[in-house]
Amino acid sequence: MKNIILTSGKRKTAVARATTKKGKGIFTINNSPVEIYPVPLLREKIMEPILLAGEKANSLDISVKVRGGGPTGQADASRTAIAKGIVKYLNDDNLEDVFRQYDRTMLVNDIRRKMPKKPAGKGARAKRQKSYR
Repeated sequence: MKNIILTSGKRKTAVARATTKKGKGIFTINNSPVEIYPVPLLREKIMEPILLAGEKANSLDISVKVRGGGPTGQADASRTAIAKGIVKYLNDDNLEDVFRQYDRTMLVNDIRRKMPKKPAGKGARAKRQKSYR
């Protein structure tokens, strides 16, 4: 086993960097415990890789620093960074398969981005109304 593993996750403009090391099962995001993450639904999403790993994750400490984007993008980026860190630290192919079958974006960054704005409208698809009279 290695001492410290560094992993990252991205979603839209949010970037999460995770540090995984041997410990007591303490998981923090921006220096606050995951258990007190403000949005309950996103907290559950972040905890998914930890719950899927089960007892194996209880011997790890993972600290995540996340910047950019909004709450959901940050949660998804953190989730990816945590899952990658657990798999890389434990070097467990079975766990990697479990993550991939549950949700592929746990181990692969979501590459979808916002479409660029087009002329004659406020956004990528919205257009000013056209009048014929």
